[in-house]
Amino acid sequence: MNDFITKYLSHFNIEAIVTAGLNKVLSLVLLFVAFYIIKKIAKASVKKVLVPSLKVSTQDIGRQKTISRLVESILNYLLYFILIYCILSILGLPISSLLAGAGIAGVAVGLGAQGFLSDLVNGFFILIERQFDVGDVVKLTNGPITISGTIVSMGIRTTQVRDADGTLHFIPNRNILVVSNQSRGDMRAQIDIPLKFNTDLEQVYRVIEEVNLREISNFDQITGVTVLGPQNAISGQFVFRVNLFVANGQQNKIYHQFFGFYQDALRQAGIDLPSSGPTVLK
Repeated sequence: MNDFITKYLSHFNIEAIVTAGLNKVLSLVLLFVAFYIIKKIAKASVKKVLVPSLKVSTQDIGRQKTISRLVESILNYLLYFILIYCILSILGLPISSLLAGAGIAGVAVGLGAQGFLSDLVNGFFILIERQFDVGDVVKLTNGPITISGTIVSMGIRTTQVRDADGTLHFIPNRNILVVSNQSRGDMRAQIDIPLKFNTDLEQVYRVIEEVNLREISNFDQITGVTVLGPQNAISGQFVFRVNLFVANGQQNKIYHQFFGFYQDALRQAGIDLPSSGPTVLK
């Protein structure tokens, strides 16, 4: 039995096999070290070269973040593609031969590449048309699915959106069909103050105008105000409506502050506000 094994092994050049194996291991180690160094250099270059150059341009902060993170994403994909190609080459497994003989796996790779290309093309048009930038508050819609939140990052394949409860959504760019951007131009803070149907509306008008004259000048983010007066809300509630136009992203803060201002002023003026349940116009 030992003679058979010895005779069988004599057909192989063990020393050459070990040497070749060690060479491949050493090549892989050097490859990973080089990859790590190049990736660090690429990331540092984006931060120290690209970002400062964007800051001196006419691009706003959101646009600067969008472009810099997109460039980082492109570099990452490119570096990982080169890494995989080099690994396969070191192991003596050419990619073309693998794909040609992969069968079902080749079809899967082809479908994946098709999806990746769709993500890339849609992401390109989103960037060129500037449908949104990092920091924008948006609604992204695909059929019955709608995701609302703040754009955290945009890559060549996915867009990251963080919603109000902190959940981070990763959305393939090809699935973004309708973009509703709430961060372009002024936004409206609609304030509905519940009233009883027999309230003296002239007194309410006077109180609201006094609050506006006293407070609005203290808020630079408010660009305009429209007092619409008594309204019948969708719920049937009788309300006094005021629209404040504010810089995007500030509408919730302004809403809560001015709702409090109006409510306190009306109570101090002796106007009885409903404490519970809707007051419905009859």
